[in-house]
Amino acid sequence: MTPIRPPRTPRRAPWRTTRPLAAFTAAAALAALTALAPPAARAQDKKPVTPSELGYQAGSSPMAGEPMYQASNPKAPPMTQAEFDSARRIYFERCAGCHGVLRKGATGKPLTPDITLGKGTDYLKVFIAYGSPAGMPNWQTSGEFGEKEVDLMARYIQHDPPTPPEFGLADMKKSWKVIVPPELRPKKKENNYDISNIFSTTLRDTGEVALIDGNSKQIISIIKTGYAVHISRLSASGRYLFVIGRDAKINMIDLWMAKPDNVAEIRVGLEARSVDSSKFKGYEDKYAIAGTYWPPQFTIMKGDTLEPLRIVATRGMVVGTQEYHPEPRVAAIVASHYKPEFLVNVKETGKTLLVDYSDLDALRITEIGSAPFLHDGGWDSTKRYFMVAANNSNKIAVIDAKDGKLAGLAEVGKIPHPGRGANFVHPQFGPVWATGHLGDETISLVATDHKRKATAFKQVAQIKGQGGGNLFIKTHPKSHNLWVDTPLNPDPKISQSIAVFDIRNLAAGFKVLPIAEWAGLTDDGAKRVVQPEYNKAGDEVWFAVWSAKNKQSALVVVDDKTLKLKAVIKDPRLITPTGHFNVYNTQHDVY
Repeated sequence: MTPIRPPRTPRRAPWRTTRPLAAFTAAAALAALTALAPPAARAQDKKPVTPSELGYQAGSSPMAGEPMYQASNPKAPPMTQAEFDSARRIYFERCAGCHGVLRKGATGKPLTPDITLGKGTDYLKVFIAYGSPAGMPNWQTSGEFGEKEVDLMARYIQHDPPTPPEFGLADMKKSWKVIVPPELRPKKKENNYDISNIFSTTLRDTGEVALIDGNSKQIISIIKTGYAVHISRLSASGRYLFVIGRDAKINMIDLWMAKPDNVAEIRVGLEARSVDSSKFKGYEDKYAIAGTYWPPQFTIMKGDTLEPLRIVATRGMVVGTQEYHPEPRVAAIVASHYKPEFLVNVKETGKTLLVDYSDLDALRITEIGSAPFLHDGGWDSTKRYFMVAANNSNKIAVIDAKDGKLAGLAEVGKIPHPGRGANFVHPQFGPVWATGHLGDETISLVATDHKRKATAFKQVAQIKGQGGGNLFIKTHPKSHNLWVDTPLNPDPKISQSIAVFDIRNLAAGFKVLPIAEWAGLTDDGAKRVVQPEYNKAGDEVWFAVWSAKNKQSALVVVDDKTLKLKAVIKDPRLITPTGHFNVYNTQHDVY
């Protein structure tokens, strides 16, 4: 799963230019943009970039406030310390998600001085102001930046990148807290909640999660966590809930307590996205694992206390080119049901690591290369094959967790973003796994029956949804519906609604349900509808109606069979709800 920050609404500021910028014609601007890219990348610059892609790519990093070593390049245009500090904050809030912490390039191109110094400030100002068809936002013409900020950033990227601190075992242990030791925790469940039907809902901008009773639709508690929780995951037993913030803080919540609350916490780095726990028979609840964007590494911890045990760096060579990458971020992690292994996706190198945790003193790691940039994904219906989006390559990599190899590499639509994806049986192709896309309106179906040699692990069909900007897609073994959100689509009618398909007749197209309208919110918030999630029984689908921090948000519950509104959950404490995870479905990988 990835940052789901909605695109900022462009300010309606008048176009203003400085003399050097105005001196460029449109043709000169295009030449400047083209010159920045290496020859191999210029062909990609001709691809159109949708507003939903731009909103996704320009996600912020929580490292804007971290202390870093800043070196001034004597060949670069002069900057004061105050300008350095301001530009660094802007870079991490707007640019690091694409260009990387070290500016070595990730989904965006490198912006290091060996490239930028030769272009000069005026060329760079054009690049920043106008953007590029390859995915660079048009920061000035959109109204996001003014002249001063464009000039500031053009000078800043000619200086040496600041170096964030590493984060090792000593740093982790300083942050590690066992709030309630295992021996003092309940010996049996002390509450009357059906904990298997609790929902963990991210309150993104308050650094909290809301635990909501799926039966009564009442909030059980609001629990303090790290900044912008990215995902919630369950221990194999279903007792412990692990949540990880984008600031790499992990909170461990005991659902057996009279009022569920934190029992342990740790910070495993400066920026992160992923956490999971061991699920193989005999290792249930024994270990937890978290991967970080910075530093590029993963950490294995004790499953009952989060005590850090092993840290493994992921820096290394990119699949295919065999070039060294200093910042390959760790994205989705899943726990194997076939072996005592964690499957760890390393974005920029395009590799999935099979980490055998049976002996931490002799850690064995199998490296499987597929394609960059491996991001999010989930299991097929048998839980043997890990279906993971290589979203910058427009592919789905299929990792065989039983045989420990790459089973397939399916071509799909533009920038697949499946979340965990959706499994169902297609009337013609048998078992399939589905993903939507950020960059186009298609939904790709990948066949997952390895016995059907002609179609196994290939895209066998595409259907069209409402539009691009999809983040999550969902169904349930007890349902015949397929739900597709589009929260990053620039059209409010699309971002505020949901598309639902009948799996038995996909050719009939989709119905549109006005989820945001059903929420009955009275203010003018964005009301983006995000992340369909089923309850334990598979007869309800929950949606977050997500607005800004100072606007009203809500959760909407829909009857899966009738497609009618069932409930609306409103509460002043539900601030920027985004992801929400049902305990049972998350524990058992039901999607």
